[in-house]
Amino acid sequence: MRTSNLAIACAALLALAACDSKQDGTTVGQKVDRTIAEAKTAADEAKQNAKKGLDEAAEKTKEASGELSKKTDGLSKKVGDATITAAIKADLAKDPELSALRVNVDTQDGKVSLYGAAPNEAAKQRAETIAMNEKGVTSVDNKLAIESKK
Repeated sequence: MRTSNLAIACAALLALAACDSKQDGTTVGQKVDRTIAEAKTAADEAKQNAKKGLDEAAEKTKEASGELSKKTDGLSKKVGDATITAAIKADLAKDPELSALRVNVDTQDGKVSLYGAAPNEAAKQRAETIAMNEKGVTSVDNKLAIESKK
């Protein structure tokens, strides 16, 4: 599209140069040569502007891609933490002495915190072991309290 516009502009300039009634001392051939040189300069400038625009677009795309990657990494961590929490809760529910309803599990960046109550020290340690054995867990902060028997 730009090339055809440029060709039309060149043709118009050539026609005007040939029909110029002023006598400024230049020949029609010189006018044609000057017009061609100006058209080449304009084409080179258009090419440079297009290249600059493409380079800027590529940079913006690269920046946007990096931002998107950061956002998806954060989302992956959140989904991973939720998966770890759900798996630990399911395993705690299988233990006859531990209640998934009485043990609160929080996970952030693979670090698990256990809150709530356990009936005895052995159950408290089992809860910690269950949490630590879950894939993706990096540490366990066991804050379970031992229930006092009434």
